[in-house]
Amino acid sequence: MTPRGKFLRNTGFYIAAGITTLFVAVPILFALLGGFKDNQQLRENALGLPNPWNTQNYTDVLESDSFWQQVFNSIGIALVSTFIVVAAAAMVAFVFARYAFRGREFLFMLFATGMMFPFTVAVLPLFIILRTLGLLENPMGVILPQAAFGLPLTIIILRSFFRAIPGEIEEAATIDGAGPWRFFLTILLPMARPALATVSVLALVASWNNFLLPLVVLQDPNMWTLPIGVTQFSGQYSTDTARILAFVMLAMLPALIFYGFAERHLISGLTSGGTKG
Repeated sequence: MTPRGKFLRNTGFYIAAGITTLFVAVPILFALLGGFKDNQQLRENALGLPNPWNTQNYTDVLESDSFWQQVFNSIGIALVSTFIVVAAAAMVAFVFARYAFRGREFLFMLFATGMMFPFTVAVLPLFIILRTLGLLENPMGVILPQAAFGLPLTIIILRSFFRAIPGEIEEAATIDGAGPWRFFLTILLPMARPALATVSVLALVASWNNFLLPLVVLQDPNMWTLPIGVTQFSGQYSTDTARILAFVMLAMLPALIFYGFAERHLISGLTSGGTKG
C-alpha cells in the first residue's frame, strides 16, 4: 500500500488523535499564557498572546516560601508512597504469578475488586482509623492509604509481566543455587524494569494529584501538598485570575516534566505486559 493509501486509511485515527490533543493542549496552553498576562488582558484578549508579557505572576509564586514548602511536601509523600506501593505489589505479584496454591485466584480477584472500590466511600471510616492510630496531621496518614489504594492496579500490571517471564529462567537459577528470594531480587526485578517503571509513574502521578486524602488528614498549612495549596491560593486570590493561572501551571509542571521523561517507559511497560506470553 502506498504512503498516501495508508494515510487515507488512518484518516479517522488522525482526526480523533488531533481532537484529543486539542482537548488536552488548549487548557494547558491557556493556563501557561494566562499566567503571563494581567487581569485586564485576560478580560480583553483571553485567547491571544500576552501583550506585553508579564512575568510578575510567576516570579511572585516562585518567591513564595509556602509554594516551595508544598512542593517539597508533595515530592516527599509521592516518593515514599511510590516506593511502598511498588515494593509491596512486586512481592505480592511475584507470589501470584510464580506459585500455585489453593485460593490463589480468589485472593487475586479480591485484590482486583479493590479497583472498583471508590475512595470517597472510605473517607469516613478511614478518618476514624487514622485518628485512632494517631496518624492525623502526619504524612504517613496520607502515604499508607495511598499505597493501599494503589496496590490493586499495580499488582495486576506486575503479575501480568512476571507471568510472561519464561519458567526456564527460574529453573536455571534454582539449579545454580538461587532460592526464591534471590531469584526475585537479582533476576526477576532487573528483567521487570519496564513494568516497574510503568507502575512507578502511575503511582507517582496519582500521589501528586491526590487532593481529598491530604485535605482530610493534613490541617496544618506547613504540611499541605500542592493540590491543597492550589485550592487555598485560588480562594485567597479569587479576583486575581492571572496569578491563579500562574500558580496552577507551576503546580502542574513537575508532574508534566516527570511524565514526559517517563512516557517511553510507561508505554513500553504496558505493551510488554500485554503482549508477552
